[in-house]
Amino acid sequence: MARSKKTSKANEAFVSEMQAGYASKGPSLFLGCARLDDRIYPEARISIPLKTMNRHGLIAGATGTGKTKTLQCIVEGLVEAGVPVLCMDMKGDLSGLAMPGESNSHIEERHQKLGESWKAAGVSAEFLTLSAEPGVRLRGTVLEFGPVLFSRILGLNETQGATVAIVFKYCDDHGLPLLDLKDVRAVLGYLTGEGKGTIEKEYGALHTATAALILRKIVELESQGANEFFGEISFEPEDMLSGKTKVHILRLIDIQDRPRLFSTFMLGLLAEIYEKFPEVGDQEKPRLVLFIDEAHLIFNEATRELLERLEAIIKLIRSKGVGIFFCTQSPADIPEAILGQLGLKVQHALRAFTARDRKAIKLAAENYPDSSYYDVSSLLTEMGIGEAFITALNEKGIPTPLAYTYLRAPRSRMDILTPSELS
Repeated sequence: MARSKKTSKANEAFVSEMQAGYASKGPSLFLGCARLDDRIYPEARISIPLKTMNRHGLIAGATGTGKTKTLQCIVEGLVEAGVPVLCMDMKGDLSGLAMPGESNSHIEERHQKLGESWKAAGVSAEFLTLSAEPGVRLRGTVLEFGPVLFSRILGLNETQGATVAIVFKYCDDHGLPLLDLKDVRAVLGYLTGEGKGTIEKEYGALHTATAALILRKIVELESQGANEFFGEISFEPEDMLSGKTKVHILRLIDIQDRPRLFSTFMLGLLAEIYEKFPEVGDQEKPRLVLFIDEAHLIFNEATRELLERLEAIIKLIRSKGVGIFFCTQSPADIPEAILGQLGLKVQHALRAFTARDRKAIKLAAENYPDSSYYDVSSLLTEMGIGEAFITALNEKGIPTPLAYTYLRAPRSRMDILTPSELS
């Protein structure tokens, strides 16, 4: 049956709005095509300008709705554009990026609707680890964290942090290395024992009770495997900017039950990138993009002080040409102050099984621009796998119209590689 003129004009207006909103003069990442009602519009291409990928982003949605595939698509696009990427792989499924995918009837049908060809392709990948997982072991010294961040990692108050600052100062003045947690414990033991007179004469009293509390905090951190991370040889973020490898995959499969270790590493890494990378401002493409899967693990464990530190880094690190993308089940997992800094938002379907779920869906809908085309709250529970609401920033930094997007399929594998395949 022919469409009415009224419907046709409305659809033309929709396509025109999407085309204008997602038009880009410079290079961009193609994610899919806009959908309205039951129709997909290949002419309404949803592409994200590369130059805005340092404005950070969010990929959210319930389990099994396609978050990881969307992450893969974005990573593939960045790699194709020559942008280095670091992925935090909590479940192991991002390891598939290293291998070409395989076509099937679902992929062919999807791309036929998009009017886009599909070709299998893997990416050049290096595997990293904080633990016993296969890959290059990453480490960092206590000294590199500095007294302020190290105190915040331990969850110390201002008075206790001052004691840590004295320890760092003493070691600096006397040429003593602070490489790992054993070094910190040894120095604290010395300064509250036979070296007590020396420390009081040079820096003031160091209270034994405060030192004991700090030691207990260190033991707690060690119980989460922090000894595997603190020490030499230190990981240098600048190494990711050179060489042929464009995707660095940090395998964290056995870290999920040790979130403090993960939080420690992430905050140390972000702080080091911010301190060492030069100011470059907005460029045609970012210098580095980080993807943090299962992002709620950072925020659930972080103290108020650490959250404030993370918020400040995210606000400022884009000037270094670095973008940070969080992947999690719900936007509610991300603190509001940080959520407001995320330029690209990709929202897959959410599930409404409980009153709490329905409340979360309502809040999620409020994070997106108003749309005359979509009932966002309803569609959030009805979207299929490989579909998502998308809003981003255009090249001028203006939010794009909300687009119900039928997403392209990744070109790489979409499953977990075995240890033998990794090697």
